[in-house]
Amino acid sequence: MLLSAVGLEVSTDKTGNVIGLLRGTSDKELVVLSAHLDTVFPADTDVKVHREKSRMTAPGISDNGAGLAALVAVARAIHEARIQPQRGILFVANVGEEGEGNLRGMRAVVDAYRDRLKSVIVLDGSSVEHVTTKALASRRMEVVISGPGGHSWSDFGIPNPINALVRGSVRFINTRVPSSPRTTFNLGQIEGGTSVNSVPYEARLKVDLRSENEDELTRLETALRDCIAAGVRDEAEAARDRSKGKLEWKMAALGSRPGGELAVNSPLLAALRTADEFIHNQSRVERASTDANIPLSLGIDAIAIGAGGNGGGAHSLQEWYESSGRERGLQRVLLTLLGSSGIATEKTR
Repeated sequence: MLLSAVGLEVSTDKTGNVIGLLRGTSDKELVVLSAHLDTVFPADTDVKVHREKSRMTAPGISDNGAGLAALVAVARAIHEARIQPQRGILFVANVGEEGEGNLRGMRAVVDAYRDRLKSVIVLDGSSVEHVTTKALASRRMEVVISGPGGHSWSDFGIPNPINALVRGSVRFINTRVPSSPRTTFNLGQIEGGTSVNSVPYEARLKVDLRSENEDELTRLETALRDCIAAGVRDEAEAARDRSKGKLEWKMAALGSRPGGELAVNSPLLAALRTADEFIHNQSRVERASTDANIPLSLGIDAIAIGAGGNGGGAHSLQEWYESSGRERGLQRVLLTLLGSSGIATEKTR
């Protein structure tokens, strides 16, 4: 185990997070440095790294292989330099950040240590050009429409769940959203049917809703619900044969990421700015949806930053990473972490 090898007290919680504790002179307060373990790809995806000159290509290599490697590198640097922090540091490789994970890994960490958390630093990707201090709220919804199903020829004209889903989706994609506060939606996954010559008995739709404003997010969720209801109604009215059954539908939340914002006078942000100044880096403040959403929503100081280098093609099979400039990113992470944890004037163990 890489974290054990650098002197950390390592454990795995019931959620699947791997947690390494570096004790401080006092552990009444803790600082978290985290990087998520999961990717968006199925478990059987070929993740072999291919190298071409300075570029490495593999699914998940930047998001979040770069963050995980930095987590271990920073722990190793502190160990080799024999640094003891004033506050304890939790090095966390957490689960459930991507897809429908609903940030369950970070939720578990915050639940377990909330009373002692001083700050949370999330490593996600590679860029050192930004710092995420504002949590983008999002909701992920699933729509399921079911019907009697049948044969495409003999049962033509019965209510069709896919037809209803299409009718409702077309209505929804015409929903107007504001540019400020920025609000977006994405129909990300559609499933249904068993064969081309069968009237399906079920159709499913997964939708991602995001907004800088919780009220807009609620309005968008309501619009989705109303549009699907209208699509089901339109399909039922258009059906030629209603004798074999009717359509049923439901909409449920797959996950909800809360919003939040770091105070401009936060000591954690000051530590990051000091680190930026030291390495001659300028970074802009951004809003994004990351593991930092959870602590920020609860008033706990948190940021998300890149771990250095350059990457692109996130969430694609062509994802790539180049290590040029990596050392600046690692310095930035280390200095920010120690700026938040503090350093003991003399190592006591």
